[in-house]
Amino acid sequence: MARQFLDFEKPILELAARIEDMRVAHAEGAITAEKNLPAEIERLEVRLARVTRLLYRHLTPHQKVQVARHPQRPQGSDYINTLFTDFVAMEGDRRFGSDKALVGGFARLNGLPVMVLANDKGKDTPGRLARNFGMPKPEGYRKAQRLMLLADRLGIPVVSFVDTPGAFPGIDAEERGQAEAIATCLEVQLALKVPFVSVITGEGGSGGALAMAVADKVLMLENSVYSVISPEGCAAILWKEATKDTIPLAAEALKMTAPDLLGLGIIDEVIKEPVGGAHADPELAMRRVGAAVLGHLGALRGKDCKALRRERFLKMT
Repeated sequence: MARQFLDFEKPILELAARIEDMRVAHAEGAITAEKNLPAEIERLEVRLARVTRLLYRHLTPHQKVQVARHPQRPQGSDYINTLFTDFVAMEGDRRFGSDKALVGGFARLNGLPVMVLANDKGKDTPGRLARNFGMPKPEGYRKAQRLMLLADRLGIPVVSFVDTPGAFPGIDAEERGQAEAIATCLEVQLALKVPFVSVITGEGGSGGALAMAVADKVLMLENSVYSVISPEGCAAILWKEATKDTIPLAAEALKMTAPDLLGLGIIDEVIKEPVGGAHADPELAMRRVGAAVLGHLGALRGKDCKALRRERFLKMT
């Protein structure tokens, strides 16, 4: 699949297009003004890497929001398929139905049995519709509760991958108790006696994200975001309109980026992304996430369950 470029990535797009044109010309043996096409292509590739590195080193909070929402960024199912083995999906909340926006089940991480939960937004239009754009309804959060409680009874750790704009705000979700489902998720997470590691891989939006991230260790990918409200929603409240001028201001004011949240003590680690974002090299990004999760689980497994619960509670207060 061809890489999709964001608006602020125009310098990268122009260089990448020029390199691709030169490769095609070289492959077809076309006569060009360049006497040594391979050398020129190599020079432009070095320049492209440098431009990409400099651009991503100085992203604004609003640009990081755009990167966190990139449609080619690895999603929950990608992390499960890449990092875990023996995955057995568990469906349904035993009360209403199944929710495709939240994937969960038993798996092994480097041989260690775990319960894994993950948001999934879908990769094309039919997939996004089926997964409700990654916004769970009450049955999704009740499924998460069921699986976390099952992991607790069996004494196996919980790992969650969070990437959601937030809980679904529709009327049907409210009728089925969306707020109660999220609140109960928080209660269940605080009471878990097993190690729990959560990773914000893209968007961590509002209570919908918190319902899966009250963990012993909360990690964030370098260009992910985590906030009580989206920049668009914040701008609409503070400035009465969400525009190209107010949205960046809101993103800055929310302190929603990984470095900001690490400094505030909200999260425990920032996982470095490949140059150009996780979507530029998904395999490398996922391997780094897997290594970080394994490291934290190893440190947590020797802790007393009472200490885990106490420290988890203190993180919330």
